[in-house]
This record gives sequence, C-alpha cells and structure tokens, in this order.
Amino acid sequence: MPEWLIERGIGETRAALVEDGEIIEARVRRDGVIPAGTVLEAKLVAVAPRVAVEAAGETFLLPRGVSGVSEGRSLFVEVTREALGGAEPWKRGLARITRDAPRAAPPLAEGREGPIAEWDDLLEEARSGIVPFNGGELRIEPTAAMTMIDVDGWLAPPQLAQVAAWAAARAIRRLDIGGSVGVDLPTLGAKQARQDVDRVLEEFLPKPSERTAINGFGFVQVVRPRPRASLVELAQDRAGFEARALLRRAARSTGAIRLAAHPAVLAAISPDWLDRLARQVGGSVGLRPDPALAMSGGHASQT
Repeated sequence: MPEWLIERGIGETRAALVEDGEIIEARVRRDGVIPAGTVLEAKLVAVAPRVAVEAAGETFLLPRGVSGVSEGRSLFVEVTREALGGAEPWKRGLARITRDAPRAAPPLAEGREGPIAEWDDLLEEARSGIVPFNGGELRIEPTAAMTMIDVDGWLAPPQLAQVAAWAAARAIRRLDIGGSVGVDLPTLGAKQARQDVDRVLEEFLPKPSERTAINGFGFVQVVRPRPRASLVELAQDRAGFEARALLRRAARSTGAIRLAAHPAVLAAISPDWLDRLARQVGGSVGLRPDPALAMSGGHASQT
C-alpha cells in the first residue's frame, strides 16, 4: 500500500507518497512562503492595473477581482497558489476573497514522519530535468508559458509515444508539476496510434487534470491545479534549492561539523537555519566557501 512520509527539514517540509520503496508523488513546502489553503486578513493595496492585497508580509494578486472595497480597506482572503519563486520570482501568490475566518493551511499530506530514502534521486531529476525511461528519456523545462516535456528515444514512434506518455504522466505526479504542461511526443500520423496514447494518458495522468487530444504532430497539453511550485521550478532557484538539499544531508551528522559548498549556496543559508542545524547535530556549524565546488557538490565534514 502507498504511504505518505513526512520530513520536517530545515528550510522546507517534504512529503512523499512511497510504494515499494519508490516515490510516486512528492511535495515541498518552503519555510517563509504562505501556502495555498491559508486564510488570513489582508489589506487591499491596488485595484489597477491588477487587484493586489498585502498580508503577512506578502503581496497576493486577486485574479477574480474585488468589488465594494476601496484601497486601504481590510478583507479576508484565501491563498489559492503560493508565490512560485524559482524561474519566476516575479510571480506572486494568488488569492481569492472569502468569508471564512483566518486559518492555517491544511497539512502538506497526511502520513507518518520518517526519512524519505529516495529523495536525493528525486532532486537529481528536478535539477537536471532529465528523466530516463525504458526506451528513451524526458527533458523537462519550465518556461514562462508552461512546463515543457520533450521526448527523445530510439523505439518506433508508436511504441515510443505510448511509453513516453506513461513516463510523462509519472513525472508530472512525481515532480508535483501543475499548471499548464505541454508534452511533445513523437509525430503520429495514424488515428489509432493517437488513440492508443490518449488511453495511456487517461489512465495514468494524475487527477484532477484536463488535457487536449494528441494532435498529428504528437503534441498534447495538460492543465492541472497549481497550488505550489513544482520541484523542477524550485530547482531553478539553484542556490536556495541546493542550500536546502545540503542542510538535509548535513542534518544526518552528529557533533560539530563544517559545511563546504559553493559561495552562492552558503549565502542562501540563513543564520536561523544554521542555528537549527547546530541544535539538530548537537554541535557548532562552520562554513567553508569553495568556488571550485559544483552547486550540488556541498558536503558536511566533522571538525
């Protein structure tokens, strides 16, 4: 049976749905970012060119607009999408007006707390955007318009399209990819071949989602809820992404340690995170900047 595992880390909380030792779905909630589902009191700060409110130190846009409330007045809003950060730091969170009383967001997932064994492999998929499958690989790239999934492989086009459709559906769920997603499959001229791919997508795409039928050029668009940034999007903020990954690895240590990492990665680690790490390992935490290290090459050593 699939089981949700929760890791409350430094800088982020991680959740993974694990089945037979494999992560089939993952989610990340960053510290300091107000998550979707939160209801809070806000102040209307602008009605043009876009309706915006301020709440708890963040600015949220209200796509549905507002009526009967003037600038400077208070109102209650529910966050529908957290601020994305990553490749789109300018994209603020989204919210809607509500009559509900203030409340915290629901848990990231319902499960037991415990280590997530395959997490490092998942991070490598997120940072590289490359997901191999039997017969080829996916290349995933977030853009301003949508997340694009391109397919490369050596199977015959009808077989490659079916296997890649399954792999893309799996990656969308595994990497928590939401919003508009474009999947560029091999060109399929035969109607039956396209219908076979449509059936694969219908069975394996995570719900809820909507999609177009695959066209003759092999392109299909998927639209899913997007309450938070995907792991691929988070990896675009390379320094912060690698800083949180380094802290996760370092937290397994005991006693005084030194973190060696690229200077940009160390700069992304806040003093509060270092204090929490020191308490967790039970010793002091030193820093050693090393420009020669890859961004993902940070490590902890005993002192």
